[in-house]
Amino acid sequence: MSTAQHIDIDWTACQGHGLCADFLPEHIVLDEWGYPLVDGAPVPAGTVRRARRAAADCPVLALALIPGRAGRGDGGEVSRPRPRGRRRA
Repeated sequence: MSTAQHIDIDWTACQGHGLCADFLPEHIVLDEWGYPLVDGAPVPAGTVRRARRAAADCPVLALALIPGRAGRGDGGEVSRPRPRGRRRA
């Protein structure tokens, strides 16, 4: 049995490019400054591939999928820090 995954945003890294909302409009909308607002719902199995692509294509790698409950900002616990830097292709 797989654990539900949620979208997590590293607010210290996010610069409001908005690409994540292009990949996942059903989960992410942009505020008036272009920063993402996440609905906090689990990412359905059929959407996980696009969510991973959104995380990989984020220019500042501020987006991630985490197992379990949603991260801070939508009622969940505080997410743990993630390693920084470019991911291998």
